[in-house]
Amino acid sequence: MKPFNSLFKAILHAAWVASASVATLPAFAQTQDVVIRFAAQVNGQPFECGKTYPDVGTTRSVLTPSDFRMYVSEVHLIDPQGQPVKVALDQDKVWQLEDIALLDFENAQGPCRNGTPAMNQTVRGRVPTGQYQGLRFTLGVPFARNHGNPTVAPAPLSSTAMFWNWQGGYKFLKFDAATSGQKATTAPPAAQGGGNASGFSVHLGSTGCESASKTTPPSGCKNPNRVVVNFASFDARTNVVITDIAPVLAKSNIDINTEGTSPGCMSFLGDADCNAILPALGLPYMDYPAGKQQLFSVK
Repeated sequence: MKPFNSLFKAILHAAWVASASVATLPAFAQTQDVVIRFAAQVNGQPFECGKTYPDVGTTRSVLTPSDFRMYVSEVHLIDPQGQPVKVALDQDKVWQLEDIALLDFENAQGPCRNGTPAMNQTVRGRVPTGQYQGLRFTLGVPFARNHGNPTVAPAPLSSTAMFWNWQGGYKFLKFDAATSGQKATTAPPAAQGGGNASGFSVHLGSTGCESASKTTPPSGCKNPNRVVVNFASFDARTNVVITDIAPVLAKSNIDINTEGTSPGCMSFLGDADCNAILPALGLPYMDYPAGKQQLFSVK
């Protein structure tokens, strides 16, 4: 009986040790879903493909948009102690991948015919259960993902419409429009009375990305042009991030285009059309210091 008793005691002791160990293990962190809503506007009015918007820019031009998309990444909620807590994005590989999300406000209708019918106006994920009072995110694609091949990348990085080349990387912000003086048509500029046949665009991306060729990823970029956006007060249950392009264009004449440059502002150095636009996005540009970002607000 002694061997049996010894074995029984050993089993009981092992069970007690196991139960004690389990009792001292930290409980698994609980999480809660979070949906961050974005709403696109032009001059305070809801963005719609084909709709016209008056009083934009220094000439109070009439603007007719044809595209409005952007990448955001590194999304965090801010806790009551002011600490950022990363939002673990849902990995749907349609609109979200890793910590990157594509927001698409156009629907391929009317002048947005070069876009996509599907739209996305939310960032979705999870955070540890708790209270949060603020929001932080980045307009842009992280460097590690910015200079790959979109033809083999999973969505949403597979969008060639949002890509320049391996050297330059992705367009973090893509806004295209016709204006009173810049008609987006296929006619030559002379037929537009001096207007630009490509309209007026704002394409934000990294510049000064030196590499052997446009198909070679760079080791870095002189002008990363990623915009970190902070809102001290934000409640995902009730607030919406407003994305309005008009304040970004407020100090620009969008009815003309600097001769010898791409239509509008494509972020590249030496383009006078960017002098007021990049500072309004919160970025320095050549001799112009960064201003307060004007693209995003909270409602």
